[in-house]
Amino acid sequence: MYGYGGYGGYGYYSSMIFLIPAILLTLYAQAKVNSAYSKYARVANRRGMNGAQAARMILDANGMSDVPIQMVSGKLSDHYDPRRRVMRLSSQVYNDPSVASIAIAAHEAGHAIQHSVGYSPLQIRNTIVPVVNLCSNMAWPILMVGLVLGHSAMGDMVFNLGVLLFSTAVVFQLITLPVEFNASKRAMEQMEAMGIVADNQEARGARKVLTAAALTYVAALAMAVSNLIRILAMRGRRD
Repeated sequence: MYGYGGYGGYGYYSSMIFLIPAILLTLYAQAKVNSAYSKYARVANRRGMNGAQAARMILDANGMSDVPIQMVSGKLSDHYDPRRRVMRLSSQVYNDPSVASIAIAAHEAGHAIQHSVGYSPLQIRNTIVPVVNLCSNMAWPILMVGLVLGHSAMGDMVFNLGVLLFSTAVVFQLITLPVEFNASKRAMEQMEAMGIVADNQEARGARKVLTAAALTYVAALAMAVSNLIRILAMRGRRD
């Protein structure tokens, strides 16, 4: 007896079982982010500094006074755009003088520093983004064609191509981890060196916000790996 598309083992829907641990980790990570952000968004930093001011101080101290800081809509939509050399902060992070705001703004400033000094994992990630987007969009249709063709020379070739294309997403998430961890490390170093966090208590709060955010990237990698395992399980073997 054969499974979906002539392959044994797991079908398209039954293979979802491989995603359950990653889904649970993703939910946990999101809950941690929301909890840490909600808690420390209500804790004012002693310097009365909002996210935009903290980011500006860090950027200027690292020779990036020409990098503008723009306010954008959305919650936690903060990011640094290396193509245009601009930092964008959500309105709450931009305006609020909270521990959460300065931590998030400093993290984005950490990305700007990475870009300025030529941090190689960031350069690699930025370079492969268009390729990963294209490969990810093509992967599932090609995988489905491979499954439908079954265990034939053509089916195996098409399926293996789909696996290769999907694997780029795993590589991307793997490269993302050191990029994000390093940005948070730089953020803490800058905040402590410049006195943006006034004491150990504020530093602990900022670190909790950044640690919770980092967990979401771990969850994203786990999801990508789980999907790859799911894909291989769908292929299965002939009975």
